[in-house]
Amino acid sequence: MPSFPAGGHVIVFVCAGCGAELTAPLSQVALPAHAHQKYGNGVQLPVLMEPGTFAVESESESWRPSWPSWEKGAPDAADGPGIHASADGLLSGDAADSSVIAPGDTRGTVLIPEKSGGYCCGLDGADGPNMACEVCGLPVASRIDDCSLWQAVWLAPNAVRRHAIGDTSPAPLPWADLTAGAMGTPPYEPITSWGGRHFGLYHWWSWSPRWEAAAGRGLAHMLATSGGRPMSVPHGLTAEVFQRALDALLSADGPPLHAALAGPNLPAPDTDADLLLVPEHPQTGETWAPAGGNLAYLVPLPLGVWLWLAFPEPHLPADPPPQVLPAELLRDDPLSPRPGHLFRIDAGVFRHTLLRLPAAGDPWLREVLENLPTYVRTGLF
Repeated sequence: MPSFPAGGHVIVFVCAGCGAELTAPLSQVALPAHAHQKYGNGVQLPVLMEPGTFAVESESESWRPSWPSWEKGAPDAADGPGIHASADGLLSGDAADSSVIAPGDTRGTVLIPEKSGGYCCGLDGADGPNMACEVCGLPVASRIDDCSLWQAVWLAPNAVRRHAIGDTSPAPLPWADLTAGAMGTPPYEPITSWGGRHFGLYHWWSWSPRWEAAAGRGLAHMLATSGGRPMSVPHGLTAEVFQRALDALLSADGPPLHAALAGPNLPAPDTDADLLLVPEHPQTGETWAPAGGNLAYLVPLPLGVWLWLAFPEPHLPADPPPQVLPAELLRDDPLSPRPGHLFRIDAGVFRHTLLRLPAAGDPWLREVLENLPTYVRTGLF
């Protein structure tokens, strides 16, 4: 994840019960696409948020674990508040916005021992808030550090308040400065997992969980605007990420749609493109848009993922040719090998995003969602 000055007011969260400070000073950034991702089995994922930042999940973005029922009036017709899952259009809910921070940014809190059930290798928050205000004992947050989940602290929305500190707030960086200082997110990374009591930790190279989550959100937008028509994306890594799923989920009939990469430091987007894969501002969450009123549909991608797609770095083989360099001169950090399987899109992020888009009620997209478990079993997701 790239480092950059956060945007918005510098604030601390305080206890709604007694006013005690519960966090370090924080600035707001956009909610990561992988915020609620569940990855693999027994996998050790890192901290979700950078130190000194927080992100907000609005009530329309909140997650619930149920599969959809498309019958009008069914109890689980909605996956969560504010989604487009029924013929009646937008559904409403009463959930409040939640904020998420890095565990190291908490202050003045203690764990609640009796709220630690349901976990595997750590805390998963299944029993409700598991952190309390140290001063008054009010439950104020849920710490998440279980295996296969991103480590984070989710603040209970009705138990905390924001308190602004200082008279100034850092302005969001303009796109030119942002892209000049940001680094791309590599598509492959080492994954660490528990191998059982007798095997301990073990590692392997895999597609990045961040990429799988970003592709899930991007694919949902691509399908929602496609109307079921076939679609092509740029060759190379972009096609490796998206094309297999597009070919499997879209019809082969009808005039094809064309998606292209667009954004800062790239040439003006192709006027014939129907969709543009563009970056999201990591501070504000706003999607980059071309000048001149381009009517193409904008598919949002996290900045780090977009940078790697737009300006790919050379990927060298993992094993150098023999006798090129003596072993003592080889670099300390070995070159990353390619994963041993095809790219798989994150099913949970895909489903969550698609259900919140207006096209989710289209019959062919309902069928995609109903068949999602089958697509998971076949390795598409």
